[in-house]
Amino acid sequence: MTTGIVVRRIGPAAYAELGPAFAELAGHALEPNPHMAPSAVTAATMLVPEDDIIVLCAWFSEALDFEQLVGVWAFRRERDWRSGFASALAAPLVPLYEVSSLPVLDRDHAADAARALLRYLVASGDLPHTLLLPLLPLDGACYATLAEACRQTGSRISTYERWVRPVMIPQPGDDSERYLRRALGSGYKKRMQQFRAVAKQGALTFRRSRGRAALDALDAFLTLEAAGWKGETGTAIACLPADAAYIRRMAELFAAEDTLQIDTLLLDGQVLATGLLVESGDRRHFLKIAYDEAQARHSPGRTLTIAMLQADLAGTPPALFDSGAGEGVDPGTYVWGERREMANAIIRIGPGKPGAAQVAAFSRMWLRRLREAVKARSGRASPPKGR
Repeated sequence: MTTGIVVRRIGPAAYAELGPAFAELAGHALEPNPHMAPSAVTAATMLVPEDDIIVLCAWFSEALDFEQLVGVWAFRRERDWRSGFASALAAPLVPLYEVSSLPVLDRDHAADAARALLRYLVASGDLPHTLLLPLLPLDGACYATLAEACRQTGSRISTYERWVRPVMIPQPGDDSERYLRRALGSGYKKRMQQFRAVAKQGALTFRRSRGRAALDALDAFLTLEAAGWKGETGTAIACLPADAAYIRRMAELFAAEDTLQIDTLLLDGQVLATGLLVESGDRRHFLKIAYDEAQARHSPGRTLTIAMLQADLAGTPPALFDSGAGEGVDPGTYVWGERREMANAIIRIGPGKPGAAQVAAFSRMWLRRLREAVKARSGRASPPKGR
């Protein structure tokens, strides 16, 4: 039963006022997702027209004068080659930088909220009945709840490209050595020798910046990224004015809530690598990494992640740290030991047959497989994909 739950559709401006309500929801969610936060949605308006952004909020009411936010799912309208040129709703809003398509559901009302959100979509005559979810985790309680709500509403989840994403899920009593030994297994000794070898080259310093300090460190992060191959090819954030405006706005908004973090590793005072992260509830998401390519012999990215992990486990670590790694990234390049199964997924809302979006996704999947097979036969490896 969805008694007591009502779903309302709002735009980015109205949703921006729900920061405290979302923070309360995130603290009691099955799985927090910072990419559904009002700050993320507001920042996304730098890249997505406001009229194309739709936020569905599920509210639970026990009394006439009290409502509790128990579910949020933010989408953008899409109609291009990814949807087979049919109308669709896509989440997250900015998949190039955002790493999860999941809704945020209150753990005490998750089943009812998920069902109510899908029933709202089923009943909506002016919204597409196709959901594009290119970054959908296929494990955990939130996905299981969403899958059951799909079953109950006659909706169907179809998955296409699949991959595994490295994450960190610390266990009670973990310190960095215990965790790294478990995560790295037989590679522990070699990886830690490499890490210690960097420290022998000079003074290795780790700096963690949060809130306003993280915002102050953002320019250095953008400059470092632009100094490498991404700058040469014009794909660095600093080379893309709209993307840079989005990242700066997102950083400002998350910093104001003390949920922005920048981790930096320095060797003799010179930056080796730096990472941009955001938090929600007890989860932390890695958005982007930048490193000094002149110091590639020191494996700066991997060295940074070890230092980050050591800092996390020296204090209170997140319940889950999401690397944000995309399809095609070798999980072995990360030191986090756990894995999440991810997929490019499509949900058909309500009964019906697969449509243009499913056909397009299926075709892309097989064309990619064919292209990779041809490259493998010719001895040319596919270039890695990363954040």
